[in-house]
Amino acid sequence: MEDGPQLATYRDLLIRYMTHESELVIEESEMLAGFLQEQGVSPADLVAMHLEVMKQTRALDHATLRSMEFLINMMAGYGREYWEHQELKDKQKQLDKEIDVAAEVQKALIEGKVPHCDFADIGAISEPAKKMSGDYYRIVNDGKRLAVTIADVIGKGIPAAMCMSMIKYAMDSIPENKQGAPSSILANLNRVVARNADSSMFVTMFYGVYDPVTHIFSNSSAGHEPGFYYSAQQDCFLDLEARGMSLGLAPGSRYKEWARKVEPGDMIFLLTDGVTEIRKDRDFIEREHIIKLIRRSMHLPAARIVRRVLYELKKMQHFELTDDFTFIAMKF
Repeated sequence: MEDGPQLATYRDLLIRYMTHESELVIEESEMLAGFLQEQGVSPADLVAMHLEVMKQTRALDHATLRSMEFLINMMAGYGREYWEHQELKDKQKQLDKEIDVAAEVQKALIEGKVPHCDFADIGAISEPAKKMSGDYYRIVNDGKRLAVTIADVIGKGIPAAMCMSMIKYAMDSIPENKQGAPSSILANLNRVVARNADSSMFVTMFYGVYDPVTHIFSNSSAGHEPGFYYSAQQDCFLDLEARGMSLGLAPGSRYKEWARKVEPGDMIFLLTDGVTEIRKDRDFIEREHIIKLIRRSMHLPAARIVRRVLYELKKMQHFELTDDFTFIAMKF
């Protein structure tokens, strides 16, 4: 090994350490270790450097010399594993950074907003289980009607997030979206998903429209988790009809439509399966449990209802979501 500046510095520190250990020497050695690592000096090279210094400064007996040569051979194999591990860690850090950026972009693209409504109090909350979400909601009030969409890509992570971004742009680009019936909207979206999404991926969606003049709420569903309809007059919760084939399974699917008259005091609650698949004591909670949580807070404004329900359900799972969570409340 050439007697370069790295070796000279190492020799100086080693001699000072062997003759008189001090905190200053230890601090300098830590700084040198960091520098050598940045310069790509492997663990085997470091051991070889140590051996070279020992040869120059001390007369090594044959056994010690052979043992250190053996250690260098061992460290060569260890070093390969070490640098491969470091390379994988660096790649993982880079991937994590890219995922963070992608998650922020996705959030900006599909983040739902709750519009102001004179005829309804609306609250919505959506929280991903991981960095990127496969859930999507969209609430639009154009002054003539209120349109609400909630969807869930079957799957998690980046593929589900990319598919959901496609759904968002498909919703924005369908011309009939401003005046189309729920059944026709789902039929159009179904063709888009069937053409563009991977065959192993499909989407559940609920689409509903409320007319503030007639007070009629009409809706269609593509295999989505049934929501709840609260009748103030009867003081009971009913399941919103949710039959229909998921988007992307069959290009020619048609969707049925339901309609009901909304009375003052009635409420509508929409959700993804991340709400109903919350576990308590290792079993999934029943829908009746969610209704009990809603009843406890239904006197509150809609925005506080959805936050309260999310908090209570997360608490059951020690504040760790296993699936994307989206919950919408509408009070009329």
